[in-house]
Amino acid sequence: MEHPMFCYQCEQTDRSDNLLLGCHSVKGNCGKDDRTATLQDVLIVICEGIGQYAVLLREKGVVDPTWAHRASYWVFTTLTNVNFNATVFQRMIADAIVLRDELKARYEAACTEAGETPVVPEGAAQFVPDPGMAGLLKQAPLVRVDANIDVLGADVVGVRNLNLYGLKGLCAYAHHAHALGHRTDETDAGIEKALAFLGDPPTDLDSLLGHALELGSLNLKVMEMLDAANTGVYGTPVPTQVRVTPVEGKAILVSGHDLGDLAAILEATKDTGITVWTHGEMLPAHGYPGLNKYEHLAGNYGSAWQNQHAEFAAFPGPIVMTSNCLIEPQPSYRSRIFTMGPVGWPGVRHLEHKDLGLLVKAAQALPGFATTDPERSITVGFGHDSVLANADAIVEAVKAGDISRFLVIGGCDGAKPGRNYYTEIAEKSGDDTILLTMGCNKFRINGHDYGTVAGLPRLLDIGQCNDSFTAVKIALALADAFDCGVNDLPLSMFVSWFEQKAAAVLLTLLALDIKNIRLGPTLPAFLTPAVVDVLVDKFALKPLGDPTEDLANAMAGA
Repeated sequence: MEHPMFCYQCEQTDRSDNLLLGCHSVKGNCGKDDRTATLQDVLIVICEGIGQYAVLLREKGVVDPTWAHRASYWVFTTLTNVNFNATVFQRMIADAIVLRDELKARYEAACTEAGETPVVPEGAAQFVPDPGMAGLLKQAPLVRVDANIDVLGADVVGVRNLNLYGLKGLCAYAHHAHALGHRTDETDAGIEKALAFLGDPPTDLDSLLGHALELGSLNLKVMEMLDAANTGVYGTPVPTQVRVTPVEGKAILVSGHDLGDLAAILEATKDTGITVWTHGEMLPAHGYPGLNKYEHLAGNYGSAWQNQHAEFAAFPGPIVMTSNCLIEPQPSYRSRIFTMGPVGWPGVRHLEHKDLGLLVKAAQALPGFATTDPERSITVGFGHDSVLANADAIVEAVKAGDISRFLVIGGCDGAKPGRNYYTEIAEKSGDDTILLTMGCNKFRINGHDYGTVAGLPRLLDIGQCNDSFTAVKIALALADAFDCGVNDLPLSMFVSWFEQKAAAVLLTLLALDIKNIRLGPTLPAFLTPAVVDVLVDKFALKPLGDPTEDLANAMAGA
């Protein structure tokens, strides 16, 4: 088969003149090859089968939190720029099949005990993957994300994948919470139900759109669970200045999102003389008292994920990638990069918390920073508690005309042209606006001093993309304070998307009926023009235009 791989789950996908946009080759733009792509698709199908049997078992009163926990982890590994190791996927598929078969056996036993005939689920529960790689590649058209598009049409397949990609992002958020010991039966059941829904592939467009909004509501609960996990373990974020210039000495760089992994590294390096630096989406970690208490958490080095080739090459110590956003490691640093959690790349050493002595030895063997540069800093830590502590003053400032509008400028960053749009929005915003930023898109705007308004910094960094619940909570609290709906607030959203966590957050915003979201820099390739028209009509979703015109319209409440 000449072109065995197809994928269009992220913003870096090919956008040719073909009817079906996407990476359609032996290797995608993210670096994922056809073997890995096929294995990821197979793993998703097995997880859907797990969901089907988990739902049936719940009906029999049989519940186990490990099912959603394990499935969430496996689904997380299939996100964009997370795991590229085909060997690891083969092992996960084998483990997932064992779990699916175990659930099937338990369900059939429960039916026998009750004197009932077991239901035989259709679709994913019946899929038997070929044991060999060559056979799997031949099966790929049966399981990949464009399966049956010639029969169902691109609209149905696209909205089905909107559900899948939203679920992928939701599972990533759930895994981060699970890793810190937080879960709820409600979110476990929701994950199982969503997997089961996709397991018997749905074909009705209206039910798919309705389920996408259900996923958005479920994702709000998952993000709330993750917020409770982060703050419950590491404390409530507080405004904190973060150094962004080097300090002489041995050093480790930690990128990604997982606060638990960062905490383990900080504990392993305590009293070693090694400094720990954050990168990318790990920057907001400095605002958590439980992490900032480590004096050797020295600062933040570098910027967003797409710049890691240059920044990792220049960093004088080992690098650890803890979650999504890994790019193919370059020879200049390949021997000193490690992965943790769901992340993987062939030939790159993978660490567990118990194995961090190897990381310490690597840091001690590498040169570290040779000099201490003049200090510069940026401020993070404006979580919902910190912002809402000033709610009364904010409300009065809006009523007095001192604050004209809140502009949410956040989401994922990326390398494609067009993302300077967000920089222009921030730079052209008036001195009477407050800018709320989250996700690695913050690096487009956080190098500038925007001053203050009504006693608050105009730029408020509210955290990672994992902290999207903070933005929702602030918006809902302000709506309550003004006794109005969110859409009636002087608030506009300029959202940049890249991968599946952003898809989950978008579904949450749509489920909350938040309108006039400006999304870009390009719309997802899996959303066909007809589906985009539905979202534009129902939710007033707005593709990005000229930043000056868009900002003027937003300031006018359009």
